[in-house]
Amino acid sequence: MRYVLKSFLVAVLSVGLIGIPSFAANEKPLGLVTQAQEAHLGSATVAIGTTVYPGDTLATDEGGTVRLKVGGSQFYLLSSSAATLSANSNVVNASVARGTVGFSSNGSDQISLEIPEGTLRAANGQPGYGQVTMLSPREVIISAYRGTLVLDNDGDLHEIPAGKSYRVTMDLDPAVEPQGPAGAGGANNKVVAPRRRHLLFDLIVLGAAAGAGVALWYHLSESPSNPNQ
Repeated sequence: MRYVLKSFLVAVLSVGLIGIPSFAANEKPLGLVTQAQEAHLGSATVAIGTTVYPGDTLATDEGGTVRLKVGGSQFYLLSSSAATLSANSNVVNASVARGTVGFSSNGSDQISLEIPEGTLRAANGQPGYGQVTMLSPREVIISAYRGTLVLDNDGDLHEIPAGKSYRVTMDLDPAVEPQGPAGAGGANNKVVAPRRRHLLFDLIVLGAAAGAGVALWYHLSESPSNPNQ
């Protein structure tokens, strides 16, 4: 009798364990953490080798940093930053919530940064390296360190040439409320048009920041195990 009960428990546990990995197998990982310091994935501490999936949020504490490899490209978060990863139509996207987040694209992998002002990516499928620093939901600094970047504001494209940095301020038009149709109930049938974003670009002299950006580019390009990779 004891043997039968033991066999039954083993069978139940085996079925449960078989079902656990099947859920993870249905999700395709987006990337792998290659560097981490004072970084978190949700409530868990991030370590080198951590796999990141769609919907995961990476965050860094003050003084922290994390680097995520996505194919032959990568994202990075500097101190006191946060971003949520997603994938859509072969594009891996990092939605920036706060702080400074950047990317380095090899030109083959399609990656982008989502900010309130639009979607930032490398231009024309070319290699590119740049970053954004969120000052507020309506103000961000965009820096292009290598290659031309494009900010897509709902189809309105703005190029940021290599070596340039812009303070981008977003101004929203007030929502438009067209007159509803005449007759009974017309006042309750108004259609509110969406507010359109207008962006103001102010060129910033990079100065020492440019040198720091180039140094960071070389640092991010090095493999932790083999600096020549």
